[in-house]
Amino acid sequence: MKMTMRWFGEGNDQVPLEYIKQVPGVEGIVWSLHDVPAGDEWPMDKILEVKEQADRHGLNIDVVESVNVHEDIKLGLPTRDKYIDNYVKTIEKLAKVGVKVICYNFMPVFDWTRTNLFEEMNDGSTALFFENEKLKNIDPMELVNTISENSEYTMPGWEPERLEHLADLFEKYKQVTEEDLWSNLQYFLERVIPVAKENDIKMGIHPDDPPWSVFGLPRIITHKENLQRFLNLVDDSYNGLTLCSGSLGAHPNNDVPGMVREFADRIHFAHIRNVKTYDNGDFIETSHRTEDGSVDVYEVVKAYHDKGFTGYARPDHGRHIWGEKCRPGYGLYDRGLGVMYLWGIWDALQRMTKKVSN
Repeated sequence: MKMTMRWFGEGNDQVPLEYIKQVPGVEGIVWSLHDVPAGDEWPMDKILEVKEQADRHGLNIDVVESVNVHEDIKLGLPTRDKYIDNYVKTIEKLAKVGVKVICYNFMPVFDWTRTNLFEEMNDGSTALFFENEKLKNIDPMELVNTISENSEYTMPGWEPERLEHLADLFEKYKQVTEEDLWSNLQYFLERVIPVAKENDIKMGIHPDDPPWSVFGLPRIITHKENLQRFLNLVDDSYNGLTLCSGSLGAHPNNDVPGMVREFADRIHFAHIRNVKTYDNGDFIETSHRTEDGSVDVYEVVKAYHDKGFTGYARPDHGRHIWGEKCRPGYGLYDRGLGVMYLWGIWDALQRMTKKVSN
């Protein structure tokens, strides 16, 4: 297992690279060019800038998260081909600096969705929270107006420059069914996967977060059967998964350790985190410790270990603890603790394996 940590770039992150380097066992950063709009070809000079920054601290840039997919591709519009062409050119550039995995998602309009970015927990820490009933009963366009007046709201997909286009996007997606989305995803994969294979970059789709429809928008990367259907769209080892235990684990019917065992040879990137789920559909992100949430993180890590996983992993989201002021979900402290918890499980499993073999 190759351990990494998400980094949002100099001037865009409160976590310096020298701090990430000090977390035991972390080999690289998971990065992106966050100022490049979805659908644009990535400039080589900006890619090289990130590589130079990481090189100074002895960290690799093997994993990119994300090269975002333009909405026209998801919608299947005639303009999608030019955006796929740009995606292909970006893959070719990333290969030149040694990138090995691209994580992306195919969620319409929004990335991960939460109703509270800093929900207070019993111990005084805060975490990302999803209140099911609140989101189910809200008019998304009313929410857009609320967010427009609140510059502190930083949910992915709700950035101020995107808000003015949301009404148009919602109108377009009224005509898009889940089957349409599957078809548009297959079209994208059939263009992109051969290029990724030629450039030795593995593509890992991220599950929908949460793994059910939000605001009536179609979502399809949600459970075991759909993961298998996705892999069958282009049955090639370069077409794989970013398996996120927190996203999939938000639905109590999803057996995450079982999915790891089922799809291990097609998992290119492991997002490992925990969530506490409730009977009413609410969930809150917790520490990585198994006992604190509803995901059996021990069994998740054991599944990776038993299957001989040698791919990339990261501790994914964490709580906000010890007064740290940070990007929602991405404080250094709790993610650092998460890394050590994951390594603790892994090292113990390694030790037990050696004892059995001896």
